[in-house]
Amino acid sequence: MRAWHIRGDCLIQRVNVVDRANPGVAAVTAAVPRKAAAKGARGPVLGSLAIYVLVVFMIVPEGFIFEVGRTMPTEGSVTDRITWLALLGFGVFVVGSRLAKAKALLRQINPFFLAFIGLAAFSVVWSIEPTVTIRRLVRMVTFLLDAMALALLPWSRTRFQSVLRPVLTGMLLGSIAFVFYNPKWAVEQSAAFELRNAWRGLATQKNGLGSIASIATLLWLQAWLNRESKIWWILIGGGAAAVCLVCSRSSTSLMATVFACTLLLMLSRTPPGLRRYMPYLVGVFVVALVVYSLAVLNLVPGLGFILRPITMMTGKDMTFSGRTAIWGIINEHIAYHPLLGTGYGAYWIGEGVTSSDSYEMTRRLYWYPTEAHNGYLDVINDLGAVGAAVLLAFLFTYVRQGLRLFRTARAQGALFLALLFQQLIANLSESRWFNVLSVEFLVFTLATVCLGRELLQQDLDRKASARMARAAPR
Repeated sequence: MRAWHIRGDCLIQRVNVVDRANPGVAAVTAAVPRKAAAKGARGPVLGSLAIYVLVVFMIVPEGFIFEVGRTMPTEGSVTDRITWLALLGFGVFVVGSRLAKAKALLRQINPFFLAFIGLAAFSVVWSIEPTVTIRRLVRMVTFLLDAMALALLPWSRTRFQSVLRPVLTGMLLGSIAFVFYNPKWAVEQSAAFELRNAWRGLATQKNGLGSIASIATLLWLQAWLNRESKIWWILIGGGAAAVCLVCSRSSTSLMATVFACTLLLMLSRTPPGLRRYMPYLVGVFVVALVVYSLAVLNLVPGLGFILRPITMMTGKDMTFSGRTAIWGIINEHIAYHPLLGTGYGAYWIGEGVTSSDSYEMTRRLYWYPTEAHNGYLDVINDLGAVGAAVLLAFLFTYVRQGLRLFRTARAQGALFLALLFQQLIANLSESRWFNVLSVEFLVFTLATVCLGRELLQQDLDRKASARMARAAPR
């Protein structure tokens, strides 16, 4: 709990820290010059602005140039490169100017996230398209540095959701307006049943809009549960998210939202006497997700009945709109490079590149899917079994960190855990893990860094409390 008041030309912050090991309240007082405080107040605005630009840039086509039939964001133009260099430069400047704090933060960030970046960098050596790998790697580093920049600026516990909610809601409201302004571009025109009249709004495709709406729904539910926003903002934001989620007709996003919101409700509204069982509840959700995953991938005979309610609601067949054919071709490609893959981001490089290994999709399926539509398979395809091991270690560590935060900051820990499960489900039929062409990975990068930042803050508070306890007269 923090309280600010003015004394002379300084802004005084009094921090009340509760230490479990030393019951009671310890007070820590810090004096900050007014000019420094005013300068620091501008810091979060600049950090938030960088995230806003990243989110908008990842959702809409470059230059807001919409075309019928667009399926993925563009990259590589002059405008694109200037934008990314500016965002990268901002992250480098902020992190470099706060190097000591950055090192402390890095020690709290999920180490396997950093290990994945290192593995992706090494994959340039064996990548089948090294220039593409380098370009994707620059984006990943930009995500990390800008997220760290936000975390290193003056901090508040709800910074993650307070930054994301406005920009995601703005994109959703803009998508609704765009549908009515120009439905030819904002609504799928395909004759296929699952695409007919499906909204894609400002996003590149309907699944992208559905995923954005899914995350926004989770964030607005968090706002309602913890009174983080006014009720009329919750109604506007949550209503826009619900409309886009339903009208996108993305069954994956719908399922992910139902699972994640249910988990968030259970974690946030659990009676005190049952909170000790929350790790077991998370374990039950993991088991349920594994069973669902096995059913989706059709790895265990007899589990198909689990998917029947989904197919009845969405009109999809058991091949998940042809995804199983894509998975078959990807598995064949993985078999040629099972240990290290073919390089980070080096497989999906464009529909018309006949020299690319991914052209096999066009040759056999007569269309180009742009991704494996399964985040786990794409990681294995890019970085092999080693990449899969790093991904699993990253997820396991994230759960541990989320449960650790949940014990002391229940609302924030519940949000980070719910977001993880939303992504676990979404990646069953969409490629989001470490995919720098998706805004979802940007959001999860920010979640990973903010989770580490909150754990760092708790460690600092405990140390401050211990110092005050030792200094107190006996």
